[in-house]
Amino acid sequence: MINYDYLLLHYGELSTKGHNRQLFVQQLLRNLKHSLGIKYPTLEYEAKHEHLYLKLTPAIEISSLISDLGRISGIQRITPVLRSLSTLEGLKENALRLLVEKTGTFKVKVKRSNKSFPLSSYEVADELGGFILENNKNLTVDVHAPDFILNVEIRDDYSYLSDLSYPGLGGYPLGMNGKVLLLLSGGLDSPVAASLLLRRGLLIEALHFAAPPYTSSSVIEKLFDILKIFNNEQQVIRLHVAPFTELQLSIYEHCPESYCITIMRRMMMRIASEVAPQYGAEALATGEAVGQVASQTLSSMRVINEVTNYPVIRPLAVLDKIDIIKKAKEIGTYDISIRPFEDCCTIFTPKNPKTKPHLKECLYLEKKWDWETLLKKAVAEIKTYVIKGGEVSDEDDSTHSS
Repeated sequence: MINYDYLLLHYGELSTKGHNRQLFVQQLLRNLKHSLGIKYPTLEYEAKHEHLYLKLTPAIEISSLISDLGRISGIQRITPVLRSLSTLEGLKENALRLLVEKTGTFKVKVKRSNKSFPLSSYEVADELGGFILENNKNLTVDVHAPDFILNVEIRDDYSYLSDLSYPGLGGYPLGMNGKVLLLLSGGLDSPVAASLLLRRGLLIEALHFAAPPYTSSSVIEKLFDILKIFNNEQQVIRLHVAPFTELQLSIYEHCPESYCITIMRRMMMRIASEVAPQYGAEALATGEAVGQVASQTLSSMRVINEVTNYPVIRPLAVLDKIDIIKKAKEIGTYDISIRPFEDCCTIFTPKNPKTKPHLKECLYLEKKWDWETLLKKAVAEIKTYVIKGGEVSDEDDSTHSS
């Protein structure tokens, strides 16, 4: 078992950030310390321009740490490395440490950032390859399709050697791209949307529409359990639960069945637009996928969007259900989402919903009754819960901070 010296974290998309890059790196560093600090108290961090390094100690279980890093946005790849003095003898010693027990074929790939190093990249690769072959008779060179690659990066004082790498989550550090208000149901789609939003560095607030007694309080428990999973990435998440029963029944009383879903979604967007500015959300988000149900056709989305000036982000727009289910299983929300407790959209689904609703018809229907009073009542009676560190509590009205 090789005792690696460091984990090297590759920034990925952060490398495109130019003068703002350091802001992203510092946010990533803060997120790492928050997420890893309690579990790995001896971990040391070194933020460099090219990479971020985590110094390992014998007390740290490297496989566990790599797994935890794989859930933190802003990291493209995770590479265990040996650190060596930037001398040919140091490189040889550590190359052999990595490959002494290997069998099969290999290739040496050298990146010489330190241009004052006395040998070229090709010459270093040739020296290391020859030295490894002399000391490990179970290896042969294959530069075209090797079983593994020995990567060597030569810097000024130290060099880094690696023979394997793991994928990171990618995206941007959480908190760098603002906050969105996500319409969160009890189904499969919106939790997957939450995961993708977090990956892009977006903080989330969650808004759910409850319709008791037609929907069970167990739906709220589902949402708590889903959001607890995301506490691994976002320390504090608020769930706003809007009482939707009166407004929903009123919609079905005053509108033809075919238009009820469209009108209902317009009301949800209006409520979301009232909640968003209270918590600093700069956009709304949903778990909609184009064409999946009647309210998710392009015609429906256009008519529904008409009631809000907020951008509406739809991370799942071009995914099919198989993609969404696969992602739900990967992030751990699938088994929670399939619990047999339905939300208001499922309970009140009409038999023949309109797939190409007309805006003029929606405006005509909405003029027929006083829905504004019911909508204001729903907004006023929203109950907010705080999910923090896997625990749920009522919101402390004294703070709206995340």
